[in-house]
Amino acid sequence: MLPMTLLMNYFLFGKRYFHEAGVFGGATLVTFILLCFAFIIYGLVAISLRNRFPSDHDSFKRLTLCIIIFIILTGVYLSIVCRGYELFHFLGYVYDEKKFTKCYITFVVMNVFLTFLNEGVYRFETYKATVTETEQLKKEYMQSQLLGLKSQMNPHFLFNGLNTLSCLIQDDAEKAEDFLDHMSKVYRYLLRNNEEQLVDLQTEIGFIRSYYFLLKARYADGLLLNVDVSPLHYKNQVPPLTLQMIFENILTLQTVSKNRPLLIEIETVDDQLVIRNTVQPKLNCTDCFDQGIENINNKFRLLCQKEIEIEETASERTIRLPLLPTKELIET
Repeated sequence: MLPMTLLMNYFLFGKRYFHEAGVFGGATLVTFILLCFAFIIYGLVAISLRNRFPSDHDSFKRLTLCIIIFIILTGVYLSIVCRGYELFHFLGYVYDEKKFTKCYITFVVMNVFLTFLNEGVYRFETYKATVTETEQLKKEYMQSQLLGLKSQMNPHFLFNGLNTLSCLIQDDAEKAEDFLDHMSKVYRYLLRNNEEQLVDLQTEIGFIRSYYFLLKARYADGLLLNVDVSPLHYKNQVPPLTLQMIFENILTLQTVSKNRPLLIEIETVDDQLVIRNTVQPKLNCTDCFDQGIENINNKFRLLCQKEIEIEETASERTIRLPLLPTKELIET
């Protein structure tokens, strides 16, 4: 504001502005205050247009309207200031059309320049924010992959799987073949979707069914799963391994036994994926925490600016996840 104040007063008062201390001090103070009010008005206009046309596709329309409005406001503002100065005989000011025209043209050029400069700064800040969010999202996916691999590839899980397979080969060759098929699907899913940020809900449900088959062979009647997902939501997107991490979280916190089967239900309600499980906490799990839940929540916050919802009663815990639109809708 200060350089514009000095420039404007030089156009209006001429050489008197820099040669007379009274004119310099009084004109600088009053004009600076008036320019600050103008700056606030210009800012409100710019913010309103950005809110009205937020998309990058509307940049040309937004800039054009902004420049036109600023040109009109500049003319109105200078006219009010000049006529006001003359009306109140402010520091002996006399209206001069040529000086007014020079001041107006100069301010229009500066407004156009500052408008493009602010747009460039805004785009740069948006780019930096996007890069930061992308890096955060990559970290979340790396952590997600590590959590998934930790539960899937650790020696304990692999040993249990191979031990179960060995027993099934001796007792039930057909069931052993099914177990091996589902086990291969689980690991194939991990390898195939290692670099993916989103997968279809149908694909994720197919994976969790195979994963449940492996768990079922271990826990038998102690673990139950009901899936009621509408085909209308099959093409919606979720981060890969989301359900697997939720399953691991449930098994970490809850007791699994034949006498008290642990029931897990998966369904779609509106645009949400809902996972419910019976609450039967482990007695020796006072220090257990929601492993993986925070990771899932961070990913959804970065992807769609929404958070997962968790509700828990004495008998049931419910986790609600927002379903993301298909890739085609995201790209458009």
